[in-house]
Amino acid sequence: MTSFLISALLLLVLVLALLLRPLFFPAKELATSRRQMNATIYKEELDKLELERNSGLIDAASYEQAHAEMRQRLFQDTDEADDLAVSRSPKMTIVGIGIFVVMLSAGLYFVLGSASKITEQEAQKPVTQEAVEKMVSEFAAKMEAEPDNLKGWAMLARSYRILGRNVEAQKAYERAGSFIDSDPQLLADYADVLAANANGNFSGKPVHLLNKALSLDPNNLLALWLLGTASFNAQDYKSAVKSWERLAKQLPPETDEARAIAASIAEARSKGGLSPNTPSVIHGKDVSGRVDVAPELKSRLKSGDVLMVIARKPGERMPVAVLKTPVTSFPMNFVLNDALAMNPNSLLSQLPEVSIEIRISKTGMAMPESGDLISAPQIIKVGASDVQFLINQVRP
Repeated sequence: MTSFLISALLLLVLVLALLLRPLFFPAKELATSRRQMNATIYKEELDKLELERNSGLIDAASYEQAHAEMRQRLFQDTDEADDLAVSRSPKMTIVGIGIFVVMLSAGLYFVLGSASKITEQEAQKPVTQEAVEKMVSEFAAKMEAEPDNLKGWAMLARSYRILGRNVEAQKAYERAGSFIDSDPQLLADYADVLAANANGNFSGKPVHLLNKALSLDPNNLLALWLLGTASFNAQDYKSAVKSWERLAKQLPPETDEARAIAASIAEARSKGGLSPNTPSVIHGKDVSGRVDVAPELKSRLKSGDVLMVIARKPGERMPVAVLKTPVTSFPMNFVLNDALAMNPNSLLSQLPEVSIEIRISKTGMAMPESGDLISAPQIIKVGASDVQFLINQVRP
């Protein structure tokens, strides 16, 4: 900001110097005035008239008449005020012009925006994906020239991870070496990248990294979530519930994240048969049916996709019960009951009807994501069986 003001001041001084130069350095020779020019012209005409009389071209009477008329016109023309430019007060002119230019410049500056405002406007412009990719590529090239900069490699790894370039992220984490050993967040990030590159398999190094992260920070959110996921995938539902319950205690209630963790805990309890904390099931107060996928969408199904059957009280967002199960082959059967309740104080069996929607998720998260395959929601009476759902939409 200071450098900008100095540059602007110097530019203003230069403009004033060029503009006021004639007043500082007046012309050494005075210009010829209109009166002087008129007198010179009439003198030439009088000489010409005198020459015509001497040569006999005009008589004496004509000469006297023409001479009188010429003297009269000469008197009238030279009687006018002289138009020769005279600066009565150069100092006042210089001061006036200087004040005007300064005030005009200041006014435009404050009206059109100062340098700080322009900088803020530039900072508020959204950064495009192409710009981010370019910055990361330039950073990667810089790191190749600094192979011993472990902190830089860790930063590059996180940048790759954010961009979803997990293969490059894994290589960058490896080159970060011992720098990440004391950072629980980096250890959890590294484990997440390794599992993603192994198609969701946490066995081996990812679990070791997660345990190391939790030994440094027992409340690390990402490490708790991933370790619970690893236990769930290994069908160790008790350990999954333990990790996720530690995570749930740190989340604000009534948030989407808290609801997602609660749904995952309920599913783990259900699959693990952890009955002490599982609501009792009232037979005849469940909803069952079958789910199929439209033929044109079956090509979108991938290994590891999760089928989610979500029941809500009509008009509310909070799920009453959620079933999550890996996608196998369609059509698939499902049963929703109190064992899958999100809240033991709000059970499926206590409602006359529920709104049910089906979703196939790539991640199994509670929050819908772009690309999820979904069905149209249906209002179903609790106790209904053989309900048919068709997944025929793609979430934009």
